Amino acid sequence: MSALLLPKLATKPTPAAANAAAASFAALTAKLDYMTAADVDNVRQAYRFADEAHLGQIRNSGEPYITHPIAVAQQCAEWKLDAQALMAALLHDAIEDCGVTKPELIERFGAPVAELVDGLTKLEKLEFNTREENQAESFRKMLLAMARDVRVILIKLADRTHNMRTLGDVPRSKWTRISSETLDIYAPIAHRLGLNTTYRELQDLSFQHLHPWRYATLTKALVKARGRRRDVIKRVQVEVEAAFEAEGIPVKISGREKTLYSIYRKMDEKHLSFAQVTDIYGFRVIVSSLNACYTAMGVLHQQYKPLPGKFKDYIAIPKINGYQSLHTTLVGPFGTNIEFQMRTEAMHVVAESGVAAHWLYKATDPESDASQRLGTQWLQSLLDIQSETHDAAEFWDHVKIDLFPEAVYVFTPKSQIMAMPRNATIVDFAYAIHSDIGHRAVAAKVNGEQVPLRSELHNGDVIEIITASVANPNPGWLGFVRTGKARSKIRHYLKTMALAESQELGEKMLTQSLRSEGIQRLPEDSGTDRVIWEKILRFSGNKSRSDLLTDIGLGKRIASMVAKRMVSLLAETGEKPDALLMSRERYTAHESVSQGALVLDGSEGASVQFATCCRPIPGDGILGYLGRGEGLVVHADDCAVAKRLQHRDSERFIPVEWSDEPVRAFETALLVTVSNGKGVLAKVAAALASAEADITHVNMGQERAQDATELRFGIAVRDRAHLASVLRSVKRTPSVLRVQRAKPGAGGAA
Repeated sequence: MSALLLPKLATKPTPAAANAAAASFAALTAKLDYMTAADVDNVRQAYRFADEAHLGQIRNSGEPYITHPIAVAQQCAEWKLDAQALMAALLHDAIEDCGVTKPELIERFGAPVAELVDGLTKLEKLEFNTREENQAESFRKMLLAMARDVRVILIKLADRTHNMRTLGDVPRSKWTRISSETLDIYAPIAHRLGLNTTYRELQDLSFQHLHPWRYATLTKALVKARGRRRDVIKRVQVEVEAAFEAEGIPVKISGREKTLYSIYRKMDEKHLSFAQVTDIYGFRVIVSSLNACYTAMGVLHQQYKPLPGKFKDYIAIPKINGYQSLHTTLVGPFGTNIEFQMRTEAMHVVAESGVAAHWLYKATDPESDASQRLGTQWLQSLLDIQSETHDAAEFWDHVKIDLFPEAVYVFTPKSQIMAMPRNATIVDFAYAIHSDIGHRAVAAKVNGEQVPLRSELHNGDVIEIITASVANPNPGWLGFVRTGKARSKIRHYLKTMALAESQELGEKMLTQSLRSEGIQRLPEDSGTDRVIWEKILRFSGNKSRSDLLTDIGLGKRIASMVAKRMVSLLAETGEKPDALLMSRERYTAHESVSQGALVLDGSEGASVQFATCCRPIPGDGILGYLGRGEGLVVHADDCAVAKRLQHRDSERFIPVEWSDEPVRAFETALLVTVSNGKGVLAKVAAALASAEADITHVNMGQERAQDATELRFGIAVRDRAHLASVLRSVKRTPSVLRVQRAKPGAGGAA
């Protein structure tokens, strides 16, 4: 990593240092026994090139810089990565620190190696600042590089691991930043990809440099505890080995210890003392087959009593990162709690190396595809989210939840098991199956019973999603979904729909403005009219016809100004305004504003909003206000808010009118004064229902009920005639003293 690099020195390294570097490479070649001779030769060529490029560069420790790329390559060789990855590991600092160009690498080592090095170089330049937007953008670049080729992040994790091992040589002022970055970003990625050995090491090294005193204190406490419990652990191991031998089950048993960081975190989160953390020690039992795992668990349960509720079967239901094992906690000698993990050799490889196990399998069995899918679902979901999210902070928001997935396991109706993050909802599940299922979801059944879409998932739930072809995502879903995939899909759909509706509105508005100028139709974007559109786009600064129409619909461009410019351009081609059309569109017999106003029927969607200050309904006089970037807002013509806007911003108002046949109901408010008594609310609600008005909201205020109490209802009605019928129905209700339509924006009740 360049942060650990001193400037180039003029003097060459000493012969002893050169010998140390050569010895390091010899140690690397000893680990390449899984490669062909040709691959080993390619790796050696990359080493020679890197050694020459880094000549004269010294690390903070005083060692030749080449020792760092060799150490990174050694870690990659532990994972049995291919020759291209090892070559990239050796060359990973060549572009940034040595002035080597990408074309030069392509020529010497081929495009795949050069692409890996280039991806690593871009990551190297990232600065994870405390400022959220910079960190979000850096995080996005790293995850996308990793999604395109997972070897990039594996090499990067190897690089970060070696830098953390040698962080003691770096000025102490940098410890906090580098350690925090490792703990917050690189360790979770290692965990998400199943690289558990690397994950644990990065956590412990970060803890050591973030809190040196706490680390040292815990280390001493652990050494003492290890001494006190040595006899217990040795006795358990002897007894367990004897039990397995008696059953004729060949096993490999190894002790394992909780990492210092996990002990510290448990103490911190649960406010425990070191003595209260009981599950510090455990054993790993590796057996020959899957069935032997369950047999081994039976042997152990016969030997020691299991702790209730402490058994987990990650073989039948693997963790999201591919981890498989049986876990059980037993009460050993002297009441000591000891955890046992049972797994096969193949499961052990995956448990320790996660997504890197793909190469480990290929090294031993080139035909095997056993872990090809490990981690790839999550990596693919990163690309899906990226394709629909262009804002870095939003991308970071979607992804960070998925880095810490405590899984809940649920079933489809066909018994397919699915792992979902904890607190995920029905809607998250629907999107996890398929985007179209999520978009069209209208209801759901859990274990055969109908439940709301916002319901959280629980282990073992059988979930059935009910869809409808006419359904669309609800913006309210964003308030409760938990997965990045569901959130990005919903946002993308809503944005796309809003833009499509705004474009349609913009086209209506521009067509109307052209008719007012005497032009019958909107020019086509083809043939001779294409030139007109090109000139209009230069005039407006938009990239395309659809962009311009969308901007008009959103109120970012004024339709009348665009229409006037278009008329003058059409005049140059010989198309003259129709005077008769102009007079018919612009004036009525009373010389008032055009009858050819924009016609609204309620089907316009998100591009047209009906103002909540006055809640206009069909039959009310209305005005259209083009808010900047928020589309068309429709006010009642007597609305006080609209009058203030007219006084300040009159050019942004356009004529609008109601369709003769609106396609939906519109919301308005009623203020009902009642004499208080039993069942009065039910009586008013029944009157509203009998008048076919839907109640959308009821507010009784915070005051204690008086003899006369005001009730506020939000109701949906078809038009003013329907509203009049509703008012009559409510007025006839016993206990109702007065009823009126509430229109705060009009300065009172109507």
